Amino acid sequence: MAGPGMFLDAAERMSGAELAALQLDRLRATLAHAYAHVDFYRRSFDAAGTRPEDCRSLADLARFPFTTKADLRDHYPFGMFAVPQDEVRRLHASSGTTGTPTVVGYTERDLDTWADVVARSIRAAGGRPGHKVHVAYGYGLFTGGLGAHYGAERLGCTVIPASGGMTARQVRLIQDFRPKIIMVTPTYMLTLLDEFERQGVDPRSTSLRVGIFGAEPWTDAMRREIEERFALDAVDIYGLSEVMGPGVAQECVETKDGPHIWEDHFYPEIVDPVTGEVLPEGAHGELVLTSLTKEAMPVVRYRTRDLTRLLPGTARPAFRRMERITGRCDDMIILRGVNLFPAQIEEIVLRVAGVAPHFQLRLTREGRMDHLTVRAEARPEATPHQRAAATVEIAGRVKDAVGVSVAVEIVDPGTLERSVGKLKRIVDLRGGSRP
Repeated sequence: MAGPGMFLDAAERMSGAELAALQLDRLRATLAHAYAHVDFYRRSFDAAGTRPEDCRSLADLARFPFTTKADLRDHYPFGMFAVPQDEVRRLHASSGTTGTPTVVGYTERDLDTWADVVARSIRAAGGRPGHKVHVAYGYGLFTGGLGAHYGAERLGCTVIPASGGMTARQVRLIQDFRPKIIMVTPTYMLTLLDEFERQGVDPRSTSLRVGIFGAEPWTDAMRREIEERFALDAVDIYGLSEVMGPGVAQECVETKDGPHIWEDHFYPEIVDPVTGEVLPEGAHGELVLTSLTKEAMPVVRYRTRDLTRLLPGTARPAFRRMERITGRCDDMIILRGVNLFPAQIEEIVLRVAGVAPHFQLRLTREGRMDHLTVRAEARPEATPHQRAAATVEIAGRVKDAVGVSVAVEIVDPGTLERSVGKLKRIVDLRGGSRP
């Protein structure tokens, strides 16, 4: 039987020195391209006193200014593009539900690159030519569906473009078409799990053997829940629209130890979220990414707001790994002076007997005091005694782990809104903006 190494491409086999040389060449070209063709970068570099030719080593990238989501919104719709409009072959955009959308453009070469890195990602997850891939990410302006679709086709897979929604129909398609791989958000995978069980179908009996999950943070506890109940390998894919879409990094099925960043196309840094200072290797902080091969919309030192750290490569030694994302700077709740992330609550909820992996955090304010209520669904078979015990156990575990008191409500199965995309974990009812 062929080992995993039989399926590595040339870039995945590079030495550290070869990769660093390639990165520097591509980084210098990206900086020059951005400076020459994007007014924002020309003004930004000039204000910082830097020019593209000042980048003589990878460490010199730290001298250049950051790019933020606000910068992209301020230049809506096409102010960040570095090529003429007639060279743009596709547009994607964020939903814009929290403000002006961020728009991303792709040249023909960009689309080829994107398909290549997603194909590499699916292969690292265990996918092979001829496998059927059920794509349940949303299609449209969101990058997930089409990014996964063209990457799977590039690898030589058969794509089932299910998109999101119509959950009962998705269950039927999985039973009838027998895909080996599913690409979907982890929270919608839990929704599909519920539907399989509602229809009386054992999820472990399906053809699915690999789940490639992304578009939102998830925990090892959720991985175990999905793997045990579906009898598949659950791996993480990472990406964000502003940088490319899915396929920036991928967890390898043979190790499941965090996504390897495809560093021949995306250069990572970890910075202090407050000061912006570049942190040493292995330190925990905010992930910053610079595109190395994008034509239509290069991004220089883009602040992702995702919190993680960089670790040495394992299954793909040439590329560093990201530790599983612990949360986003944007999602951090400051509750009575204590920093709290939804992922911390998820780890706790999934360890409590009688509770399903569906929960929401509700923030309210009484007088000048903020209060947090954890609303979690009971499993269908949970007894009243188990539900009462779960209420006490969750509150106690949160207090012990985080150091803050919260209220807990165990609600009936099916009470919380199900997600066909990214689940809204935090419901802020305080009447003001969330810190």
